[in-house]
Amino acid sequence: MSRYARQMILPEIGAAGQAKLTAAHVAVIGAGGLGCPVLQYLVGAGVGRLTIFDPDRVEESNLHRQPLYRMADLGRPKVEAARDALRALNPQIAVEARATALGPQRAEKIAAEADLVIDAADSFAVSYILSDACLRARTPLISASVLGQTGYVGGFCGEAPSLRAVFPDLPASGASCATAGVLGPVVGVIGSLQAQIALRVLLGTDAPALGRMLTADLAELCFGGFSFLGTPEPERPLRFVSAEMLCAGDLVIDLRGEDEARSPISAGAVRLPGSELTALEPASGQRVVLCCASGLRAWRAARDLQERGFEALALLAAKADG
Repeated sequence: MSRYARQMILPEIGAAGQAKLTAAHVAVIGAGGLGCPVLQYLVGAGVGRLTIFDPDRVEESNLHRQPLYRMADLGRPKVEAARDALRALNPQIAVEARATALGPQRAEKIAAEADLVIDAADSFAVSYILSDACLRARTPLISASVLGQTGYVGGFCGEAPSLRAVFPDLPASGASCATAGVLGPVVGVIGSLQAQIALRVLLGTDAPALGRMLTADLAELCFGGFSFLGTPEPERPLRFVSAEMLCAGDLVIDLRGEDEARSPISAGAVRLPGSELTALEPASGQRVVLCCASGLRAWRAARDLQERGFEALALLAAKADG
């Protein structure tokens, strides 16, 4: 146990706490800027089993903020490169690599099997999909987001409200790290906070880690935070579905143009720009499924339809589906 001697000195860990970490199974969604520090610190702390999900491959533009990877890893699936690096760091840990995207059905299985889920995916569609699944399974979810030099991390679900309770609406902008930029140490700080909160939840420390939000503006070098315990869940949530969850009677509207996708999301889908949704008249009781790449346009269109009295609505984010 010399590997963990320094943390086992802490009274809230000791031999009993270390045994809890060794027995824990954590699912990490995303092996990028947030996922790298999360994975390194969980493996370093001795969390016994990790399952990593990420469909992407290592690119040179990743290396300034994803220190698990080396030039030799370029072109490799991130989860495989991460698995090999983590095994080299701590061969006692079981690491499973799954180079696949996340969809609602897979999220349900992940939430049911893991003791804790970490959202490090940099996708608001994935965040909401995970939050819905973890809320139903009562599995703790540690979710974070970074843009530029600011970010947040929160402990959701389990015994706490979901991410939807804190963020009932999607952001006004679809900006991402790829479009707005990001500084490497910022994701390192936020990812390290995710790992710290995850360890506190797994250890079951007296100070509650769930139901709290930490915010950081590292351009101004300031931190904030608040508790959201007791926040109610939204009454009319818009749920994400996958292509496999579409039903024969659904009216599927693909908001993407042919420049984004040559074919609609499904054989029966109708291509329809958002501006033409005002004339939409589905059959009585028919579910309307709105699809776009990220989920943001679909969300906005669905909100407009809700205002017109539509209730049977669902969203499909093509990039998060799989």
